[in-house]
Amino acid sequence: MNAGKVSFYWGGTTPRLTIMDPSLIKEVLMNKQGHIQKPTLNPLITILTKGLTTLQGDEWATHRRIINPAFHLEKLKGMIPVFVNSSAVLIEKWKKTIGPGGTLEVDIWPEFQELTGDMISRTAFGSSYEDGNEILKFQKELQNLVMETMQSLYIPGLRFIPTKKNKRRKELDRRITSMLRALIEGKEEMMKKRETNEDNLLSLLLQSNNENNPQVTTSQTSKYHMTMDEIIEECKQFYLAGHETTSSWLTWTVIVLAMHPDWQQKAREEVMKLCKDNDPDAEVISHLKIVNMILYEVLRLYPPVIALYQHAHKESKIGNLNIQAGVDLVLPILLVNRDPELWGDDAEDFKPERFSEGVSKACKDQTPFLPFGWGPRMCIGQNFAMIEAKVVLSMILKHFSFELSASYIHAPYTVMTLQPQHGAQIIMRPL
Repeated sequence: MNAGKVSFYWGGTTPRLTIMDPSLIKEVLMNKQGHIQKPTLNPLITILTKGLTTLQGDEWATHRRIINPAFHLEKLKGMIPVFVNSSAVLIEKWKKTIGPGGTLEVDIWPEFQELTGDMISRTAFGSSYEDGNEILKFQKELQNLVMETMQSLYIPGLRFIPTKKNKRRKELDRRITSMLRALIEGKEEMMKKRETNEDNLLSLLLQSNNENNPQVTTSQTSKYHMTMDEIIEECKQFYLAGHETTSSWLTWTVIVLAMHPDWQQKAREEVMKLCKDNDPDAEVISHLKIVNMILYEVLRLYPPVIALYQHAHKESKIGNLNIQAGVDLVLPILLVNRDPELWGDDAEDFKPERFSEGVSKACKDQTPFLPFGWGPRMCIGQNFAMIEAKVVLSMILKHFSFELSASYIHAPYTVMTLQPQHGAQIIMRPL
């Protein structure tokens, strides 16, 4: 253990350890003793979702087992046409608004948020995606209200006072839950009548849930089977996890490629060579080596989630550290990703060639690159996000070259995910 990689401080009255040692981070996330879990969430966060990422123990294990089949790689490959079609709509919109001189200045941050929102609505709900988009709009407003409250002084009990914003939060939550319930019930009815295919996340989840239902007593069923309320929460989770993180990743990728036209051109040549006159498909996606390297290097420098947070619920031992119950553990992924001791003196530089031989050989230690977490709770949607990002980036590279606008200000900051504080203004040139 490197003693310089562990530091202690107080967060108010809570003792906290920041851990940057890769081997210790891996131990924390593997959690073999079961004593280290997610910290207790702020009640304001739980109004957004009580889905998979917030659950613990047996409840988490049950949900993970039921949801897993929906994210099987072969199922996700079938969603590529949806990613292509949504990307094509955005590209066509940009081409129609090209200004004088044959260029377009666009803030890609809100554009990518809208794009990934449309994609998750279509892939989550299939033919019901318009209802999904309506739910997404309400959830976005609810998320903004929650973040606004969390960034102000926290006063216990304040959320129960019937202020205008508190009432709006409750109303949005009620409407989102009600719409999701109706959508799920409708999907279940269609599945009974065999009027729907199973190429969307909700249908796959419902099918898996039905297969895990042993049709026994209520107490036994709950152990293997998700209730309607639990399915609703997982649908909310689809949005939060599948929308915000990928839009952040795509935004920083385009920003970085605008800063490095040489790599932008290398990626474009690879896409053109593999796609020719066609749109990207599963075969193309699997052979995009340069695009893959670029996406991983952007994840290293600009991870959507900049830190992971854990809590010692019981006394634990990590490496040579004895950790008392009640200690928060902070795993600063962004700092580990830029540590010169792990990545070399050029750790701050954009060098996709680091990943030319894969993730395991990208740096001096095999464990520090954790864009999707580590251990049993590794992100269930990592293949979904990677395929989605590859498709969108390939489509844009095929149709546009791009550079930074003079109005762009480089100011990454975090509001749930790593975002460009002043937007991401890019000059697009159609090819």
